[in-house]
Amino acid sequence: MSSPRSIKQKDPLLDSALRPKTWDSYIGQDKIKKNIKIIVSAAKKRDEAPEHILFYGGPGLGKTTLSHIIAHEMEADIKVTSGPAIERAGDLVAILSNLSEGDVLFLDECHRINKTCEEYLYSAMEDFKLNLILGKGPMARTMELNIPHFTLIGATTRIALISSPLRDRFGATFQLSFYKNEDIEKIIQRSAKLLKIGISPQACKIIAERSRFTPRVANRLLKRARDFAQIKEKDVIAEEVAIEALEALEIDKMGLENEDRRILKIIIERFDGGPVGIQALAAAAAEEEDAILEIYEPYLMQLGLIERTHRGRMATKLTYQHLGIEYKKQDSLL
Repeated sequence: MSSPRSIKQKDPLLDSALRPKTWDSYIGQDKIKKNIKIIVSAAKKRDEAPEHILFYGGPGLGKTTLSHIIAHEMEADIKVTSGPAIERAGDLVAILSNLSEGDVLFLDECHRINKTCEEYLYSAMEDFKLNLILGKGPMARTMELNIPHFTLIGATTRIALISSPLRDRFGATFQLSFYKNEDIEKIIQRSAKLLKIGISPQACKIIAERSRFTPRVANRLLKRARDFAQIKEKDVIAEEVAIEALEALEIDKMGLENEDRRILKIIIERFDGGPVGIQALAAAAAEEEDAILEIYEPYLMQLGLIERTHRGRMATKLTYQHLGIEYKKQDSLL
């Protein structure tokens, strides 16, 4: 029998297997793909590393996947790190000095990088040099360290938190938007083939409609539906199996989970439908402000369930209808 540890180790491998590795297998974000192809192709013709690239958008929209595809197209190695992982300047120096010519450095959550470390990035990105200070006090001296030409790909969910000096050093910035349902359906069909399970068109459509317009969520729901199908000893995810899996996960027809509905009910029941500020909402929901801003709010706004006004967040009439609560607010308050 496999130990719990060995079972857990399969998930990252499975997620990696579902991740597209070429442009042909990457579905959606067509305008971004077109622009990146031009950047990469031109750099290959010049025999140079591509310019530094910044991706921003919600979690699960494909920032990491695009970075790996760029590295694959450049036939370059990719090194992965994150802003919070770089605590000291020495950490950054170690990462940069160990790069090889033409490597891709993927920096996730780049808005959370230490400000001191960020300043070292400026010369690294512009001149491919590190200006180090050795020693302290009167004995301190500076040393210039050349580093290989590399491409930094930054990813963030909060572009407003990236300082202007860092943001300006990226040669191209792209915003990843929510996916269309038809693209999500294609992603589900592709993932089902990789998981070696069939899926009916109706089941595919149902899962896509509840996937929050996000590939990562779509793959997660597909894997749960596959579990239900396999328990029933079926080799195809039928419509009723998909519905049973989604109901077990308590995901409704709009793709809302328990936490989404709880936040909406707090706005309606505790704050009379709003307006309510982000701090008050986070405190009432016992959630981090960042979680509401990055995870819940973008999707709820996309569906038209929340409006943001200068006074705070407000639940819309559609929210009341979806939750089955009588709508009593006056239009003049909106």
